[in-house]
Formats: sequence, C-alpha cells, structure tokens
Amino acid sequence: MKEELMERLRQFLGRADNASLSGTPAGDEQIASAERLLDVRFDADYIEFIKAFGGAYAGLPVHAFANGSAMGNETVVELTLDFRKQYEGTVTEAETLLRSGLVISLDGSGDPILIASTGGVYICYHDSGETSMLAGSFAELIEDNFFEY
Repeated sequence: MKEELMERLRQFLGRADNASLSGTPAGDEQIASAERLLDVRFDADYIEFIKAFGGAYAGLPVHAFANGSAMGNETVVELTLDFRKQYEGTVTEAETLLRSGLVISLDGSGDPILIASTGGVYICYHDSGETSMLAGSFAELIEDNFFEY
C-alpha cells in the first residue's frame, strides 16, 4: 500500500478516541497458519494492513484475527469458512470466488466482501448469488473508502 495511505491510517487509528477501531496486529505465524487452513495466499497489501492494525475500520471493517472492539469478533478465517460453506454447491460465480478467495469484510446487509485469488475485491450478494467487483485491489478498496472524520 502507498506509504501516504498507511500514514493516514496510522494517524487516524492511533488517536485515543479511535482506540476501538483497531485490533491487535497480526503475526507471521497467524497469517501462515490461516493461509494453510484456507489454502490461499493472503494479498500483500492486506498482510501489510493487518500486521499494522489487526482487524480495523478503514472506511469499512477489515477483519483479521483480533479485531477492534467496535467491529465484532469474527475472524477472517471464520468468515471465509462460513461463507464457503453457505455458498458450497451453488454453482455461482460467488462460490467460485469464495473457493479460492478470502472474506475480509461484510457490507451492511451481511454480504461478504472478499479478495479474490486474482487480487480483485468483490462483493457477493447472498440473495441472488451474483457478484460485483468493488475494486481492482485491496489497496484500491481502502483508498476509495477511507476518509478521516
């Protein structure tokens, strides 16, 4: 991710009044273990983010292993496994993306937001099974959604 964006995130999430918006930074072993369990390679920008902030709010909630207290407790592993199970056998683009992707967030309706193995970020609409690309990369997703307030 661009250093300018990381610095903006550090400034925002480092403020005392935003303490509930960031979690415990992820460690290398947590990441490696999750990659093995999920059979995916984590996106490099996502790794940089979670190693700095853990699960944190950056315009949208980004789940990791230990999230900010304002976000909920679901880990990236739990979210990914849960949605893979929900979509299993649906023969939809959502199922295909989930099989090799990583669920990092939920929208306000409970639809999973995932980083695909190709690096693109998608939302999967649970009512229809349809998908829509939100951003070409995790870094682009954060750039598009993060605004200090």
